[in-house]
Amino acid sequence: MTVERVALAVLPTPLQPMDRLGEQLGLPPGRLWVKRDDLTGLALGGNKARKLEYSVAEALAAGADTLVTGGAAQSNHVRMTAAAAARLGLSCVAVLTGTEPSTWEGNLLLSEMLGVQVRWAGSVDYAGLNAAITEAADIARQDGSRPYVLPVGGASLAGDLGYVTAAVELRRQLPDLALVVTADASGGTHAGLVAGLGDHRLVLGVDTGNRPDLLDAVPRMAADAARAAGLPTPTGSARLDREQIGGGYSQPTPAGRHALDLAARTEGLLLEPVYTAKAMASLLAHATRGRLPEGPVVFLHTGGYPELFIGHYNRWLRTAPAADRDHPPAVAAPSTEPTATW
Repeated sequence: MTVERVALAVLPTPLQPMDRLGEQLGLPPGRLWVKRDDLTGLALGGNKARKLEYSVAEALAAGADTLVTGGAAQSNHVRMTAAAAARLGLSCVAVLTGTEPSTWEGNLLLSEMLGVQVRWAGSVDYAGLNAAITEAADIARQDGSRPYVLPVGGASLAGDLGYVTAAVELRRQLPDLALVVTADASGGTHAGLVAGLGDHRLVLGVDTGNRPDLLDAVPRMAADAARAAGLPTPTGSARLDREQIGGGYSQPTPAGRHALDLAARTEGLLLEPVYTAKAMASLLAHATRGRLPEGPVVFLHTGGYPELFIGHYNRWLRTAPAADRDHPPAVAAPSTEPTATW
């Protein structure tokens, strides 16, 4: 198939060594690296920019003038979809779970600044949210708009292709890479990386608790992405770390808190509680257990900075026990304070 894209991200993103963090873990210089997809340049950056380059290209090819998507009130995907729409002169409708809060903060506030039209879906599950998104698209169509639906979280084959090209970019920057560690929610970033690198063994996904069928879904998605990009079916078996889920999706953990602090204080690298802190906690656990492969290991920073400025995460960051930071468990313990960030 012909793969089209529209330029939204600042690429290539930097690849930087993490030698001070490596030293803390007893690793030599040049062993740990961070791929800075938090610096993609669209509305505070993040991995969704690469995905939107392909899914929005599909929307434009279909003649759409309105992007319709959805998620939780603190959705990174909604924030970046709204930014893409603003950049391209499109309208954006977002269906969000829950009811309107008394305080608009984090991604919700930024999405409003970017011009998104919000519809509140109330308490719905994943299927109910997708149904509400379809209904919102129907309403937009009846009003004379030409809507294009982007699934919750931007999870689609078109979006996965963004990380096929990211894998090619990364391979050019670091030809001898041995492993990429990434947070997993819907599995699209993981699958795209595998498709682009050609081998499941080169990517470790860290399950954040969003999708119970990840281990089955990633190989299927990776094969589909490889086929769409004209690449061979990836070899090997999918790798997924489920030890960092803790109390579930969007719930921070003590191990994640330690990882967040260590990255900040050794590398000046900011993480957030939902995705990147859990992914870094996995990398630290693998390093301390001697389970990292020989050769360069890359941590994919997927962004998500607005989550640092949400009230309950802010309180957690200020009040987490010092013991959690200095002597973390290798396996995440449950926490409370749930909020979804699809």
